[in-house]
Amino acid sequence: MAEKEKVVLAYSGGLDTSVIVKWLQIEKNLDVVAICGNVGQDEKDLSWVEQKALDMGAIYSKAVDMRQEYAEKYLTHAIKANAKYQKVYPLLSALSRPLISKHIVDICHETGAKYVAHGCTGKGNDQVRFETEIRALDPSLEIIAPVRVWDLTTRESEMDWAEAHDVPIPVTKKKPYSIDDNLWGRAIECGVLEDTWNEPPSDIWTMTNNLEDCPAEPETVVISFEKGIPSAINGEKMDILSLILEANKIAGRNGFGRIDMVENRVVGIKSRECYECPGALLLIQAHETMEQMCLDVNTQKTKRELDEKWADLVYDGLWFSQAKLAIDAYNDYTSQFVTGDVRIKLCKGGLFVDGMRSEYSLYDYNLATYDEGDTFDHTASRGFIALHGLESQTWSKVQGPKSGLTPVD
Repeated sequence: MAEKEKVVLAYSGGLDTSVIVKWLQIEKNLDVVAICGNVGQDEKDLSWVEQKALDMGAIYSKAVDMRQEYAEKYLTHAIKANAKYQKVYPLLSALSRPLISKHIVDICHETGAKYVAHGCTGKGNDQVRFETEIRALDPSLEIIAPVRVWDLTTRESEMDWAEAHDVPIPVTKKKPYSIDDNLWGRAIECGVLEDTWNEPPSDIWTMTNNLEDCPAEPETVVISFEKGIPSAINGEKMDILSLILEANKIAGRNGFGRIDMVENRVVGIKSRECYECPGALLLIQAHETMEQMCLDVNTQKTKRELDEKWADLVYDGLWFSQAKLAIDAYNDYTSQFVTGDVRIKLCKGGLFVDGMRSEYSLYDYNLATYDEGDTFDHTASRGFIALHGLESQTWSKVQGPKSGLTPVD
């Protein structure tokens, strides 16, 4: 009997990929290698995910611990880039996909699998990310996307199919949310959230306190940076993985980090997305504050443009691209002196920066002060303003309001 061909499935244990484990065996006659990337999901023990796939007939199942690698090699780049898609969303799902893709491709090479499968929908972002990033790493692999081709067109029909084929599923028709979570936060969609006027139900939030449950008094936190990377909280040095987990706890208990937005998907539609990213938003705000002290004005202006471009590239699945890698190099250079401390107060969902310091600060007290010790040359301003305004002055005389040719309200 000929040996079956293998497919490596990006597997989460959720509704779609649970059904896919069985579907690939029945419909495609493939041996399934189910790989779950542990990038910091809510569950501390993912052994149940491994066993679930094996119980459904997978020939191999593994929850690969990627948390340290994710924090050190992916989230540090996101912090340096102040990464927020549409200047709002800190890219939690988009950041984990290239890492999972890398491991999937490596396991394909190890097992001799020629197929890769994923559980993404035909109008979601992740199909673009997984397939683009997998092809960037190994264009020879063939990709199967069951959700795009099967006739299970609703989550209810998937649940019915799962029940008919003895596939255990983690959702119910009463709470049909789609949730993706990792170290950087949680993404929640579907169900009642698809009506943009519906208030998000309180049961979708797990990382952040409701305002009425937050501490009454503000909590002060000091975030320290070394070369653009967070290195300590409240003076306690810790590795980046531990620091992110601690930042999530601190911001979360103070109700900070919830997002409710209408998002522009890669495929051209808008979707209503709810996120809670307490640690991510806390650390990005602290990093942006540190850059204000340590980068000059033109570097900041350039970096703001590149930060937005970096977020767009990563959101679109182009982690392994020339443009994104080049911006990483720029960020590594500008981070050389982004070292120091930022003091922040958190209170009932609010975040307030109230102090910053750095030995590399470009803020010069003697130039900025209006008190004794002022070293700024006030006499230089007259000539500076004359030159600065010369362009507008010349335009005004020839084409502008002075000429009487251009109406000005």
